Amino acid sequence: QLHLVESGGGLAQPEGSLRLSCAATGRTFNKYAMAWFRQAPGKEREFVAAIRWDGDLSYYAHSVKGRFTTSRDNANNMVYLQMNSLKPEDTAVYYCAAGFTWIGTFENQYRHWGQGTQVTVSS
Repeated sequence: QLHLVESGGGLAQPEGSLRLSCAATGRTFNKYAMAWFRQAPGKEREFVAAIRWDGDLSYYAHSVKGRFTTSRDNANNMVYLQMNSLKPEDTAVYYCAAGFTWIGTFENQYRHWGQGTQVTVSS
């Protein structure tokens, strides 16, 4: 079992940056691929980024590629999402998720989810 808690959301200006963190509790964190999804008001939840269990590979949605970077620290059971050059359309609740599929871009490929953290991009 893995318990996930996101943090680091908030208000950012367009072209600004935020760094999201996801803390995991559980002894098998380093066996999971980790992903970030987001859900904007009135929209379905969508894939943002994923990182393999060893941290050697990552994969991004086209909408965030080149602006967002995900990383992980297996020694401390943490995963991060560095978000740069933020746009108003990045406004959403961001979720981290854990699963065994690589590369998983669908919600049903992830078995553990955090509660989400709100990111608002506005001037």
